[in-house]
Amino acid sequence: MSIETTELELSGDHMTAMHDLYRYLHANPELSMQENRTAEFILKELTALGLEAFVCGGTGVVGVLRNGDGPVVGFRADTDGLPMQEDTGLDYASTATGRLADGTEVPVMHGCGHDTHITAALTVARLLSEAPESWSGTVVFLFQPGEETAAGAKAMVDDGLWDRTPKPEVIYGQHVWPGLAGTVNISRGTAMAMADSWRITVKGRQSHGSQPEQSIDPIVLGAHMVVRIQTIVSREVHPMKSAVVTIGTFHAGLKENIIPATAEFTLNVRTFDPEVRERVLGSLRRILKAEADASGAPEPEIEEISSFPRCYNDPETADALISEFQRVLGEDAVNEVPPVMGSEDFGLLAEAIGVPSVYWMFGAFTQETLDSADPLPGNHSPYFAPDIEPTLTTGVRAAMTSLLSRLAR
Repeated sequence: MSIETTELELSGDHMTAMHDLYRYLHANPELSMQENRTAEFILKELTALGLEAFVCGGTGVVGVLRNGDGPVVGFRADTDGLPMQEDTGLDYASTATGRLADGTEVPVMHGCGHDTHITAALTVARLLSEAPESWSGTVVFLFQPGEETAAGAKAMVDDGLWDRTPKPEVIYGQHVWPGLAGTVNISRGTAMAMADSWRITVKGRQSHGSQPEQSIDPIVLGAHMVVRIQTIVSREVHPMKSAVVTIGTFHAGLKENIIPATAEFTLNVRTFDPEVRERVLGSLRRILKAEADASGAPEPEIEEISSFPRCYNDPETADALISEFQRVLGEDAVNEVPPVMGSEDFGLLAEAIGVPSVYWMFGAFTQETLDSADPLPGNHSPYFAPDIEPTLTTGVRAAMTSLLSRLAR
């Protein structure tokens, strides 16, 4: 069923409300797992639409919209912002601040576009609630916190999500990205990478800089670890497989003439294949221990920061949705693409109950913006500011198409 031929069209009043909603959300972001005001806002909006709504996973919100007999379908929208200063210059730019786990106050921005996801999902909930004669079944809206830290999906599942709500037969999700507004990108099979982040504490022995013989220098040791780690992808991963290992930070010492007792660095691993993932993580542990042994140092401490599951599009379910997208959005608006190295915890929601899921991207910029921006700001840029239209309308149409593909009468 095409959206254009049903009562599920965006009227002028819907468009105005949707744009106002987006501007409000953009101006009021919150950090991962701290989305308290956002959760309260979403809960109020869903309740006003007549949905059964409750908080789950600390700052997540679930909305259940029932409309007679039929399939149960899940739809996820993530809700967290990022610790970054917005530099877009928009009149609705964020001036919000938040506090990191260590108490540091930081600016907060919806620099990844999760405000567009919330807006689209709430608008779809409104359209469906206003046109019950056009569909039948149950929609479970999942407003998930903490996507940026891979904490939110797990928190909702651990909080008994699937014991507290109807279990869907499929879960859909989407994400805005710096492509052409009005289009969607979708993959069959693996859509996004697994990602593992670690914090490594290198242990040495402190000494005066003039007495290096009394030290075990953790900076030199850490530097050897960093260099050796670079050989994993080039010399231990099959050349037809994909992996990325990134050292993101390295910190040590307080003064130039003191060899410190410890050094600390963080790393990030991205892979598509579970076997490659295990190979790389195993190699990392081997190298870290061996380099410490070579320097006569204690074994380093490894702390897991986050672990993102694979985002996998069930091929059969993806095929069916691609056909619907092509029919509703137009064949030229639907791009079948290979997987990307970005990561998502979306897949955990479906994995927890053994159902298929499909995830896609929708574009953020008009052709004019794409032609004129140099460089083009992407997700996590302080300049990331999606063109409101047709970005939001596309997000709504794509989300609605996925749901009606199962629920339309």
